[in-house]
Amino acid sequence: QAQLVESGGGLVQAGGSLSLSCAASGSIVSISTMAWHRQAPGKQRELVAHITTDGITTYADSLQGRFTISRDNAKNTVYLRMNSLKPEDTAVYYCAAVMRIRTSTTVRAYWGQGTQVTVSS
Repeated sequence: QAQLVESGGGLVQAGGSLSLSCAASGSIVSISTMAWHRQAPGKQRELVAHITTDGITTYADSLQGRFTISRDNAKNTVYLRMNSLKPEDTAVYYCAAVMRIRTSTTVRAYWGQGTQVTVSS
């Protein structure tokens, strides 16, 4: 089994910053792409950013420049630094990782439980 655990969510004022982290643990053989998604109330889940094992990053067009994704492969951890936060960034943020675990021959995406980020105006 494997799991992803997010931390770092909370309440912040507009214009402020917040950092999220997500650690993968369990019987992991390999991790490829790691990503952050978010889901605001009444909206579909959307991609925030993803990062490859080699550190190549991709961002949602509307977020590039304010959000930064990074990872520490030795710690199986992905991070999201969010600056200049806006009320519309309020959402549950989920991390995801494409992993292979020891008890399975397939590679698939695993998801964390989500962490709430609330930006007040």
